[in-house]
Amino acid sequence: MLSFDDEIETIAIPALDALINAKAAEVAPVASSGRIRVEDKRIINCKADVNQLVPFKYKWAWEKYLAACANHWMPQEVNMTADIALWKSDKLSDDERRLIKRNLGFFTTADSLAANNIVLGSYRHITNPECRQFLLRQAFEEAIHTHAYQYIVESLGLDEGEIFNMYHEVPSIRNKDEFLLPYIDVLTNPEFKTGTPEADQALLRSLIVFACIMEGLFFYVGFVQILALGRQNKMTGAAEQYQYILRDESMHLNFGVDLITQIKIENPHLWTAEFREDVRGLMQKGVELEYAYAEDTMPRGILGLNSTMFKEYLRFIANRRCQQIGVDILYPGAANPFPWMSEMIDLKKEKNFFETRVTEYQTGGSLSWD
Repeated sequence: MLSFDDEIETIAIPALDALINAKAAEVAPVASSGRIRVEDKRIINCKADVNQLVPFKYKWAWEKYLAACANHWMPQEVNMTADIALWKSDKLSDDERRLIKRNLGFFTTADSLAANNIVLGSYRHITNPECRQFLLRQAFEEAIHTHAYQYIVESLGLDEGEIFNMYHEVPSIRNKDEFLLPYIDVLTNPEFKTGTPEADQALLRSLIVFACIMEGLFFYVGFVQILALGRQNKMTGAAEQYQYILRDESMHLNFGVDLITQIKIENPHLWTAEFREDVRGLMQKGVELEYAYAEDTMPRGILGLNSTMFKEYLRFIANRRCQQIGVDILYPGAANPFPWMSEMIDLKKEKNFFETRVTEYQTGGSLSWD
């Protein structure tokens, strides 16, 4: 397992130099006709021209943008014939069908929330062009993910009204979305502006909720469930798409952690003891909501999984997220009960979503379930 230092090595900027540069950016006038200097650029509250992409200050952001582009795929590239035949047969249990439908019910809306949060919220407040470049790519990938879930729903002939309204009608799904919405609404409010400690903390809190809880925690039960089906040679087309989605989300998570860490470096006054405890409380609430979703989608043991196993798994993941952003862990001793996941997810030059090994990713290639 990589250490915390390994995971954020792309932003290994000495804190003192970063603070000096940040203060210089705060006080140095930027001439409207002058050329942009590296030291003029900041993640938030920067007065430099955001239309000038170079010179890069955060090369890690540009490298992540290029890596994301190399991961390009489209849902219709994946053959759903076997999934359709299986769904029409009697080879899936009622519990498996319930799991699949509720899984899709959460994700069909989740990635729409993610896209709206980027386009209508985060993008406006990030004042660095290379970071914005990644956010643009990320927004497109969220659209691909929403497309993928719709493609699965359509292929299986599911009741679209039932699936797409689950975020209103199924409490375990609705509760997760209702937890997220206030932190999305903060950034999408047209009157919200950064520039004060209170506003900047609100932005940082929303970024943490979005990257570390929504993408870094709330997606985990659902991904494990569908990948477990694929591992049993069931719903292999859906599982292949989820594996591609998971690779994308891994990059989103890693970018979000780097973004959060850089904001902390440039704005150390935001990272108070009280704020850190607030973050830990949000993470704990996220674990509780995701566990309730696990209980709802798997009321009985299925696929060699049960909701109790997910409690330990979510605690393990929550600890990892806390470590990545620099807050005290919540659940000492929590371990990963799904070691088989280490063989399922990988990313070229990226730490994967389930904290495992690295292999090559082939764009648009076919995944093997051997």
